[in-house]
Amino acid sequence: METATVEAPKTGTAQLKTKQHFELLDGLRGIAAIVVVIFHFLEIVYTDYSKNFAGHGFLAVDFFFCLSGFVIAYAYDDRIEKMGIGKFLRARLIRLHPLVVLGSVLGLLSFFFDPFAAAAPAYSAGKIILIFLMSILVIPFPVMGDRFFNLFGLNAPAWSLFWEYVANIVYGFILWKLDKRMLLVMAIAAAAWLAYVGSRAGNVMGGWGRDSFLDGAARISFSFLAGMLVYRYNFIIKNKLGFTGLTILLLAALLMPWFKLNWLAEVLVVVFYFPLLIALGAGSTLSQRMEGICNFSGKISYPLYMTHYTVMWAFSNYNQQYKPDITTIAWIVTGGLIVLVAFAYVVMVLFDTPVRKYLSAKWK
Repeated sequence: METATVEAPKTGTAQLKTKQHFELLDGLRGIAAIVVVIFHFLEIVYTDYSKNFAGHGFLAVDFFFCLSGFVIAYAYDDRIEKMGIGKFLRARLIRLHPLVVLGSVLGLLSFFFDPFAAAAPAYSAGKIILIFLMSILVIPFPVMGDRFFNLFGLNAPAWSLFWEYVANIVYGFILWKLDKRMLLVMAIAAAAWLAYVGSRAGNVMGGWGRDSFLDGAARISFSFLAGMLVYRYNFIIKNKLGFTGLTILLLAALLMPWFKLNWLAEVLVVVFYFPLLIALGAGSTLSQRMEGICNFSGKISYPLYMTHYTVMWAFSNYNQQYKPDITTIAWIVTGGLIVLVAFAYVVMVLFDTPVRKYLSAKWK
């Protein structure tokens, strides 16, 4: 999930150079992260996704991937050759990895100190150490059967960061060099792959676990390329929808009901709708009143995404143990979301920003 605020490069299309930052897209990223949190809460309660009003919240990850492709191409296409692959990957590591490590530490703590678990699952000390090391190194290690063989049992959302790293590496070595026509051919092939994955599985939510590992490759392949193409083809649609209007359009996809051909609806959203939203978000105007909201929303999006799962296994154990009613669940989800957003802000201020500043200064 790309998290950097985009600054206009020194060269590029005239239309794009008029915007110094895409605060509105930052704001949409925060909205998507909030929906992911709600989705993870509710999928624990409603295993039948058709009964979950946020049952398509997982599509936020595809939106993240598409936004990432746009941001990376916009921020680096014109300067990666000069800066070099080493500096590019180092910059991405500084931006993404501190929260990967923190998320792993929080996951380890919640594994041992879950107040609603009768006892920590029986793992040897060596296996726990190995699971933790694989987590902080972002190496998939789906060995925790009691956690549904997530690629990263200590911090489940890190699966998308794994594919984000893969996309960044491929971009740094190959994609930035390719012309837009080649990227378009690759995107069409990736769309066909994604459609196959959706029709086979009945949805496009895979990629997070052992049995659906390659589904994640299909998801990042199309969406990252689509985001790059929005930039390369200058597919920027000027409009006055603003943050409110585009938030409604984003929520329409993430909160849409389930359909008879559900997988097809999801594929259409990912292939056509999300690139359109990126194009609209990049071309929309933002009122001064909404600028602060978008800045805050964008800044807490990545910390929220990478720390929220700390409480999800505890909530799962609580739900199994106490079987709370709908009213109680509503209070827990609402209160939990507020607490997690506040915690994400604290993490951003006290950990993520200072650590990144330190690493940037040290490596310079």
